[in-house]
Amino acid sequence: MAAEQDVPATGREWHLAARPQGWPVPADFALVEAPVRRPGPGEITVRNAYLSVDPYMRGRMNDVKSYVAPYALGGPMDGGAVGYVVASEAEGFAVGDAVLHGLGWREYATLGAAHAVKVDPELAPLSAYLGVLGMPGMTAYAGLLEVASFKEGDTVFVSGAAGAVGSLVGQIARLKGAKRVVGSAGSAAKVATLVEQYGFDAAFDYKAGPVAEQLAEAAPEGIDVYFDNVGGEHLEAAIGALNVHGRVTLCGAIAQYNDTSAPAGPRNLALAIGKRLRLQGMIVGDHAALREQFFAEVGGWLRSGELRFDETVVEGVENTAEAFIGLLRGANTGKMVVKV
Repeated sequence: MAAEQDVPATGREWHLAARPQGWPVPADFALVEAPVRRPGPGEITVRNAYLSVDPYMRGRMNDVKSYVAPYALGGPMDGGAVGYVVASEAEGFAVGDAVLHGLGWREYATLGAAHAVKVDPELAPLSAYLGVLGMPGMTAYAGLLEVASFKEGDTVFVSGAAGAVGSLVGQIARLKGAKRVVGSAGSAAKVATLVEQYGFDAAFDYKAGPVAEQLAEAAPEGIDVYFDNVGGEHLEAAIGALNVHGRVTLCGAIAQYNDTSAPAGPRNLALAIGKRLRLQGMIVGDHAALREQFFAEVGGWLRSGELRFDETVVEGVENTAEAFIGLLRGANTGKMVVKV
């Protein structure tokens, strides 16, 4: 028998109204009142407390084949969310349990309990399970340690370094014994945050001058690892700066997500031959085997205060689309979340 709190007949959810041409605009999204389905056998209904907006969602708005299906026009979008169970027909899940799941962009979600994970709001703020203890944190951890084969003494360069993933990559590299950690970000304030709060050895504002010149100044002995969240000019500059046997984690290319023409580069990829570089793309779902290690190590750093994280919180489910558009324009420091 289902245990229930108040489950409304309807709730608000965001639909993709049009496929964005270049930069998304508010008219590409529609906030719709939709029925809230009660749970069937093995299902739960969740009242979402926080929703995640992430750069990868921009790619899902295009009708192209990728590692994850595109959003359907006129249908609800989805993404990471955390909230509280308000009705349960699933063994092991009780009303009031806090859970992480994948049906965001809405107020209420009904889903199979097999697709939800219980989380502990006493261990960390609930929203942290969308950031430092969630997909971005796991991306940073696996992308640096497993994909880039980081080793003590490496010099590491991170682009998009003030974002949810990049800010953690730099700190994990420092905690693991990097020789030097360099980051790029899009404002003087973010650059200051990287050095003063996150412990980067050097950082620069990519809008203040050519990336290659600023990187050469920040890492005069070259770099061993590049964690790429941006692509384009940053990737080209990193290829130029990488030392022999350097490694690149290709995590994101936010600089070109909204381009309507072909990207300009990198034009110097031939350097990868002589330098014997390794450039590897990553999808976080491939690294589930690291999850327990990730929780143990990152959780320890959080408890000790050695690892810091920031959140940019946008209030109100009705502002989710604006939060996403703001994310693409760099309006966040750390993880961007929507408080429902």
